[in-house]
Amino acid sequence: MSNLLIKTSFLSCGTFKLTFVGNYMLWVKAFHIIFVVCWFAGLFYLPRLFVYHSMSSDKISHTRFVMMERKLFWAIMTPSGLGTITLGSWLLFANWDYFMAWWWMHLKLVFVGLLMIQHAYCWWYMIKLRENPAYKGHVFFRVFNELPVIHLVAIVILIVVKPSI
Repeated sequence: MSNLLIKTSFLSCGTFKLTFVGNYMLWVKAFHIIFVVCWFAGLFYLPRLFVYHSMSSDKISHTRFVMMERKLFWAIMTPSGLGTITLGSWLLFANWDYFMAWWWMHLKLVFVGLLMIQHAYCWWYMIKLRENPAYKGHVFFRVFNELPVIHLVAIVILIVVKPSI
């Protein structure tokens, strides 16, 4: 693999133009991993906020949790999820024949789909808890909080080990 070189050239308008030369797919992969880490941080933390939110009984706590959940979901989780899916799709389509020949990639994509469903449920529960903090109990959200761990373990094993049947 070649290293990425960055050439700079001075444009007539007085600004610099960066040109990427070499294996830019390493940059795509690096940013894909960064987005994955950020998305999982949100998928781990938001359900934990739901646990505490469902246990809160005063108006101040309810208002605080509504604000924290909204900011986490819209400012971190959703952009990170979109970045993960976009860059992951780029990597997949760039190597389609290779990846789609392996059963583990199909299974990994199923787990990614389950993460997208988990993300949608986070949005749903965020709305429901905003309307009624007692919508579901804290035990339910403690279990819900563990689901991304299962997905993470499965995805990492599938993508790193690439097990053969």
